Amino acid sequence: MVGGLEIGSVPFNPEGWGPPDLTNTATTAASSNTTSNNLPLNVPFAPFSRSDKLGRIADWTRNFNNPGRPKNPSDSVFDFSNDESFPPSADDDSSFRIVDSKPPPKPRFGPKWRFQQQRQLPQRRDEEVEARKREAEKERARRDRLYHLNRSNANQPRREAAVFKSSVDIQPEWNMLDQIPFSTFSKLSFSVPEPEDLLLCGGLEFYDRSYDRVTPKNERRLERFKNRNFFKVTTTDDPVIRRLANEDKATVFATDAILSTLMCAPRSVYSWDIVVQRVGNKLFFDKRDGSQLDLLSVHETSQEPLPEAKDDINSAYSLSVEAAYINQNFSQQVLIRDGNEVTFDEPNPFANEGEEVASVAYRYRRWKLDNDMYLVARCEVQSVVEVNKQRSFLTLNALNEFDVKYSGVDWRQKLETQRGAVLATELKNNANKLAKWTSQALLAGADLMKLGYVSRVHPRDHFNHAILAVVGYKPREFAAQINLNTSNMWGIVKSIVDLCMKLNEGKYVLVKDPSKPQVRIYEVPPDAFENDYVEEPLPEDEQVQPPVEGAEVAEVNAATDDVEVKEVDAQA
Repeated sequence: MVGGLEIGSVPFNPEGWGPPDLTNTATTAASSNTTSNNLPLNVPFAPFSRSDKLGRIADWTRNFNNPGRPKNPSDSVFDFSNDESFPPSADDDSSFRIVDSKPPPKPRFGPKWRFQQQRQLPQRRDEEVEARKREAEKERARRDRLYHLNRSNANQPRREAAVFKSSVDIQPEWNMLDQIPFSTFSKLSFSVPEPEDLLLCGGLEFYDRSYDRVTPKNERRLERFKNRNFFKVTTTDDPVIRRLANEDKATVFATDAILSTLMCAPRSVYSWDIVVQRVGNKLFFDKRDGSQLDLLSVHETSQEPLPEAKDDINSAYSLSVEAAYINQNFSQQVLIRDGNEVTFDEPNPFANEGEEVASVAYRYRRWKLDNDMYLVARCEVQSVVEVNKQRSFLTLNALNEFDVKYSGVDWRQKLETQRGAVLATELKNNANKLAKWTSQALLAGADLMKLGYVSRVHPRDHFNHAILAVVGYKPREFAAQINLNTSNMWGIVKSIVDLCMKLNEGKYVLVKDPSKPQVRIYEVPPDAFENDYVEEPLPEDEQVQPPVEGAEVAEVNAATDDVEVKEVDAQA
């Protein structure tokens, strides 16, 4: 029969925590012998009070063999080294043997090495992680290569960002009425119905399709058309717009160049200005004589600044003049100049009789902005092409390459194999210019827009150029590709028109701040900008001469700097 389990008595300590003191137990209680027999002998127990920190119940990590280790007072509770109740077992130590009899490895770099070693499991090599690392290294190497390539001298420090100046001098008597940050433009949206054509003027020559097959290997030299006149007439000087205003055909009048500047304002970096005239219940958007709107910006949205010296061939002003010169000549060279042209209702309204003019057609189109508000704009197309017995209007524009070290992409090497990369670089460096060209093609109702890639024959020769390629795009598809929202474009125009219609009669000017993404509205005197000083180009002997073509320098200078803009008297 199995006996019962006997449990010893648990002593009660009325004076504190833990078992009672052995000496007090033996003298004060009758059952002291029983109690003392139930307690293990020579086992230390520390007296604790309610306020004492008990520390750790058991510390299995202590190593008293390290003499340099600082002693913790709370560890004394677990120190049984001097207790005779737990004598060391010599037999156990003598019989213990290590299975691995190899000597421990020596430290490689001194005594500290063994404390720095941490046993880790070998990491698994992930192929995707390694691929990303390699791509990051390639991208870093590419940026470093471009950085050193863009520096004219390795010993020179990196150039600081250029400080742009205002396109018009702000006079002290001008009164600033409002300033609009570009951040508010991104939220605007307005839909307009399809426009109607009021009048077509001018004449168009047919596009030469052989230029679609031009490649960098069979490039064509850019010709000069000094005998053809190009007109950059502002809104109020246009006799057709004056006639339409007298007939009350619309309330707001502008040109496609002015409207595209407003529509693409959030993408602009350089300063620009537009003159606003409120006459009765009508609103006219004008440009000043010699305005920046007549030129083409180059490298405007690039992170790499251009030289600030105005006489440098790669300065912003010199490149703008060169780009306007290239754009005009390109628009005439890619045509079939056999005398066969398409004529419209009226001839060119700005040309004199017998004068040779460039191939251009002016479409005066009207949009409905509100129930009682219409907008009329003069839009331009440069050529026409006949496909399946249907005529399609074309706009012709040219991108120009001036120096590889600024763009980082060599067109002659990349245009055939990586045309998308070239276009992506141009979209990054000239986002505003490409957006304005696209918006002008949309305003003009062009069926196709042709972009030419024109490069200098030599990087230091800004007189001679070559056509490397011509690519065609549909304006709406290209607008979607460059993230140009037509509803947002018209929302910007509608908001500015509504703001200007609330102003009193008079003259105002919209100025894009040269250093901040915002536009300001100033009230100016009625005679402002009437006697403007138009800066003349440098004399021929002071201009930077190209390394070649010395005999033609004097002849070409006038055609390059003087963009051949003809002013027309409105009273004629």
